[in-house]
Amino acid sequence: MNKKTDIAALRLNYLLNELLEENVLENPFKQFEKWFNEAVDFKVLEPNAMHLATISNGKPHGRIVLLKGFDENGFVFFTNYESNKGKEIAETPFASLTFFWGAMERQVRIEGGIVKTTPSESDEYFQARPRGSQIGAWVSHQSAVVTREALEIRQKELEAHYGDGFIPRPPYWGGYRVIPERIEFWQGRPSRLHDRILFTDADGVWKMERLSP
Repeated sequence: MNKKTDIAALRLNYLLNELLEENVLENPFKQFEKWFNEAVDFKVLEPNAMHLATISNGKPHGRIVLLKGFDENGFVFFTNYESNKGKEIAETPFASLTFFWGAMERQVRIEGGIVKTTPSESDEYFQARPRGSQIGAWVSHQSAVVTREALEIRQKELEAHYGDGFIPRPPYWGGYRVIPERIEFWQGRPSRLHDRILFTDADGVWKMERLSP
């Protein structure tokens, strides 16, 4: 008989680091860049993986997507605009992102409005994707019910259609940019007294505060 795991007893005491105000950069985008680069150097598995939460009919919906770019204009990912997440964003253009770099005992939470990237930004990224991923964007009507056989047939049809030629971006596929209003940096600490530093956008000026763990 398999031994039952006592979930309530699973605990990890965080000891690796601390986050003090004097060591936090005044610009939260620069602080994110610093932590992101450290996650890459630490060889965290898929450091750009992030949980995206959207809202529909007052209910939250979440999934993991991949960050594909960021700067002081926001955080960018790409997807099918006709997917469930795309419909939810159209209904309520607000989103929450969460990065969890467990090996480093760190988390970053980002909340703000969300807009589509420009067509040229979406075109540029689409053409940088592997050819198989470009075909995949045409094959998939994301979130629709389908059989594997239907997907495989459609994939072969499109591969034959495009051959070695240019593959355009589907009109229903492109990027979104989350424009932060709040960015919180979390560093695990012993005895659950974690460090939480919150940046809030106050009319274009970022206000930094420490939150109770």
